[in-house]
Amino acid sequence: MQNIIGIINNFQIYIIGALFIIVIILFIMVICAFKSLSRMESRYRKFMRGVDNKNLEELVTGYLDKIDKVEKNSDDIKELYKTLDSRVKGCVQKVSVVRYRAFEDVGSDLSFSISLLDENNDGVIITGIYGRNESTTYAKPVDRGISRYDLSEEEKQVLQNCLNKI
Repeated sequence: MQNIIGIINNFQIYIIGALFIIVIILFIMVICAFKSLSRMESRYRKFMRGVDNKNLEELVTGYLDKIDKVEKNSDDIKELYKTLDSRVKGCVQKVSVVRYRAFEDVGSDLSFSISLLDENNDGVIITGIYGRNESTTYAKPVDRGISRYDLSEEEKQVLQNCLNKI
C-alpha cells in the first residue's frame, strides 16, 4: 500500500493535470449539449407555434375538420352519381338508321327506319315510308330487344344493328 501511495505522490502533478484536462473536455461537452438543447428547444417552440402563430393542435383539428367535410362531399357526389347513372340508363343510348327505297317507282332512298334503344334494349323503331302520292310514318315499341309487332326486313336490320352496339 505504501508503494502505491508513493507512486501517486511521485506522479501527483501528472494525475492532477490529466484530471484537469478531463474536466475541461467534460465542460466543453456540457456547453455543446446546452447549445444543442437550446437549438432543439427553439425549433420545438417554432414547431408548436405552427403557421401564423396558431398552435399545432389547432392546425391538426382544422385539417381533420376539412377532411370530414371532404368525406361528406364525396358521399354526396356518390349519391348524385348513382342518381344520374340510374337516369342515364333510361336514356337513348343506341341509335341505328337504315335508308332504303320502299317502292320501285320512287327515285332515291327516301324511306327510312330508325331504332332508338336504351341500356335495357327498350325503345322504339320509327319507320317512314315515302311514296309518290303519300308518305306514312309509324312507330313500333321494342321491349328488351323484341317487338311484339311484325317487323319488316329493314326494321329487323335496324334493330339488329342497334342491338349489336355496345
